[in-house]
Amino acid sequence: MALAEGSLVRNPRLIRFFLVGLTAASIQTVLLWLFIEFGGLNYLVGAAIAIEITILLQYVLNNAWTFSHDRHTSRWEYLVGMSKTNLVRGSAIPLQLGLLYAFVNWAAAVPLLANGGAIALTGIYRYVLDARWTWG
Repeated sequence: MALAEGSLVRNPRLIRFFLVGLTAASIQTVLLWLFIEFGGLNYLVGAAIAIEITILLQYVLNNAWTFSHDRHTSRWEYLVGMSKTNLVRGSAIPLQLGLLYAFVNWAAAVPLLANGGAIALTGIYRYVLDARWTWG
């Protein structure tokens, strides 16, 4: 436990990434709920749309705050960075949707709770790829 605590204290970027992710996960969950309850969408379709919306939001927030030392400032850098994060996070969509499906259909979880678990499990994957490739 001491190692984990020490690692977090020495890695404020990871903490910021987590906080941006937590914010986006909350927004994604609300969007998913709206798409299911009021849009009548299947939970997987609603999740895919909500994920893409929050991918763009997270790029903006991570570029401004989490990776501020490596921030993309020119229009070209910004567009390339957004494309890279969309590829990184887009590659996580099948993983997240697969976990969501498994949690709902095999573990009988409520879609909104299952979505939270799927987000959490794919978070490290997204962080490592974004930190090394998008802003690396």
